[in-house]
This record gives sequence, structure tokens and C-alpha cells, in this order.
Amino acid sequence: MKEQIYTIPVMDGLNSDGECPFCVMRNKLEDTTVAYVLSPAYMEVDVRGETNAQGFCREHIARLYAQGNSLGLGLMLHSQLKHQHDALKELLSSQDSSARSGRKLFARKETEPSSPVSQYMKKYNASCYICGRIDATFERYLEAFFMLYKKDPEVRKKTESGKGFCFNHFLQLYESAEKYLKGDELAAFRQIITASMDQNLTRVEDDLEWFTQKFDYRYANEPWKNSRDALPRTILKLKGIKPDTK
Repeated sequence: MKEQIYTIPVMDGLNSDGECPFCVMRNKLEDTTVAYVLSPAYMEVDVRGETNAQGFCREHIARLYAQGNSLGLGLMLHSQLKHQHDALKELLSSQDSSARSGRKLFARKETEPSSPVSQYMKKYNASCYICGRIDATFERYLEAFFMLYKKDPEVRKKTESGKGFCFNHFLQLYESAEKYLKGDELAAFRQIITASMDQNLTRVEDDLEWFTQKFDYRYANEPWKNSRDALPRTILKLKGIKPDTK
């Protein structure tokens, strides 16, 4: 079916048995998006135009560098650098012209809009081609999840009996549910994910507490139970990232 391209990663996430199935979905999406950017796609005119204009955030430019495709990244960044250099020269030339004409762009009232330099800086720091592409596709994942949730009892069961979610994806699910569910179905869904979140946060809290107690000599000979990986699981719950545990 048409939605299969989005339902497959959703089901993979739900079947992963991790602390947050949506983190699994997003992490895989991020990997494929980073790989796509350094594929022959970077030679396409439209992709080059978008990456020139949007650039990359600090995290994703580091991810791109770590891929080891020096030629591909070099070609892309050379084009991006020239684009941003030209934009910067145009911006500052405009500022110089305004200054010579006597307009005070930097002495503004609070009700006046921010200066062109401030606007450029905000846009430059907030823009990332990879983030934007991931966010757009992930929104389709959410849409596919709710479609499956309404149609497939197994998806409802997995949602209810899973290990919960990270804070960010729980809040995202809770908030976006009203776009796809109504009335009693919406209330029931929010109750299900809230109960799951509460139960699983308590589970991780208990595991982490026991993990810290194991550093006390009084508990040195006690079993670790399920606490050995409690620290990275807690970080995933709080921030949606899984630290390297090697």
C-alpha cells in the first residue's frame, strides 16, 4: 500500500523492544538521511541549492565529517561556503549603505523588528537541511503510527505493553494525538500512553537507584538485578540519546 514506506519503520520501532520505539525510528531515519546527503544526491542542483541555503547544524556537520567521504563533503561545503560568503557580503554591503544614508539600524525601539544582521544570525544558527528533512519524514511516521493504531489491534497492544517512550516523544505523541484521534478514542490513547510512561519511568528509576546503591560497600555482594545498563537507559529516557557503552 501507498503508506508502506512509512509503516515499515514504524513497525520496526514498535518491535524493537527498546526504551522508546520512536527513538529507534528517528535514529534510523537520521542514519539514512546523513547517508543520503553524501550519496550522489549532493550533485543534484536542487539538493545543492537547499544545502547551500540551509546549511547544517553542528551535530549533523560533525556526523557528515565522520562518514569519511572527504570528496563529497568537500564539494558540498565548498559550494555552501561560497553561497554563505556571498550572502554575508550582500548583507554587510546593505548595512554599510544604510549607515552612510544616516539610518540607525542598530538603535531601534523595542517595538521595531530586529536588524537584518540579527535576522541573518538567527536563521543561520537555526537552519539545518538534515534536521528539516528528518522532521518532515518523522511527521509522516507519526501519521502512519496513528493510522496503524486505529486499524491494528496488535499496534494498540504493543503501545500499551511496551517500555514507554523518552520524554520528548511521549510529549510529542500526547500533543499530536488530537490531530488523528477524537473524543473517547483520544482520551483512551492518552490514558494508555500516560499509564505506560508512568509505569516505565518508575521501572527505570528503580533500576538507576539500585545501580547507584551498588557503589556502596554494603551492597557490593548483592546481585546487579536489571541495573547494569540503567545509566544509558536513563539518558535515553531523558534526552532520547543512547550513549556509546563500548
